[in-house]
Amino acid sequence: MDKLRALFQHFQSSSESVLNGICLLLAVVTVKLYSSFDFNCPCLARYNALYGLGLLLTPPLALFLCGLLANRQSVVMVEEWRRPEGRRRKDPGIIRYMCFSVLQRALAAPLLWILLALLDGKCFVCAFSSSVDPEKFLDFANMTPSQVQLFLAKVPCKEDELVRDSPARKAVSRYLRCLSQAIGWSFTLLLLVLAFLARCLRPCFDQTALLQRRYWSNYVDLEQQLFDETCCEHARDFAHRCVLHFFAGMRGEMRARGLRRDPARGGAEPGAAEPAEPGDGAGGKAHLRAVSSRQQVNLLLSTWYSSKPPLNLPPSPRLGERGLSPRAPAAAPGTRPSQHTDV
Repeated sequence: MDKLRALFQHFQSSSESVLNGICLLLAVVTVKLYSSFDFNCPCLARYNALYGLGLLLTPPLALFLCGLLANRQSVVMVEEWRRPEGRRRKDPGIIRYMCFSVLQRALAAPLLWILLALLDGKCFVCAFSSSVDPEKFLDFANMTPSQVQLFLAKVPCKEDELVRDSPARKAVSRYLRCLSQAIGWSFTLLLLVLAFLARCLRPCFDQTALLQRRYWSNYVDLEQQLFDETCCEHARDFAHRCVLHFFAGMRGEMRARGLRRDPARGGAEPGAAEPAEPGDGAGGKAHLRAVSSRQQVNLLLSTWYSSKPPLNLPPSPRLGERGLSPRAPAAAPGTRPSQHTDV
């Protein structure tokens, strides 16, 4: 279960490659769902439009919601938008950038479904077969208006006895299918032109604001992830110390009840010193062990939500002494730097 949870959290991270992979996975699922869907138009004048438009628009809405749920940044964006300002000013530009990024990926699968439906034409024929102007077709000249409406409603059902092997049905179906494909290809061309213009014209403008918003949007997501991980680490350590404290209290109670084992039989002396816990003192968990009560934990969580710390950390002294390359080893005193370069 822990591995599945870790894998799910990894797929929910804000990495560009992971988010693009989720977007691609939803697109593949969309194509698979549409290819396996059994389309059955009711062929009734009152329900054709409802069924066709519902099949054209309802699955994209469901896919759009799935895209929002699968993207971690959607939750982070709402939290950043609704959080109290506190000591950290909220930047509307960062929220707009995150919103655009979330919507851009969430709309990929719904648009793909709509394009597939338009290029296939079945939904369009079912939805608008009863809306065709019968004057465009000569085969309806000898029919009454009621017969024309009944015939047009049966156009999507080519196996129906009323329209089987009818040239008028084939003409109407072909007309609607061609119109649907024309709309689908026009929509595809429009999306490609917009994407091309956005890709080509973006370098022509100043990239400073874009780089800043991208950086801080990633920072907000990573900061929340690190806070959640630190809270889990503190909860585990706090539970561990509470259990140890419980056993220490039980040892005194057992001594008072005369349940202490005889040391001559090889049993451990209850008064013996316990082994030191890892990370005590100045170890890695010292900053976590400072919060050691329920009231302190609640105060810490409330302060994090209502008043996040300002983004103004003091500079690291080591970084200032060693320059901008903290990984470069410092030279030992009294030694001269090498004058040659190894290739």
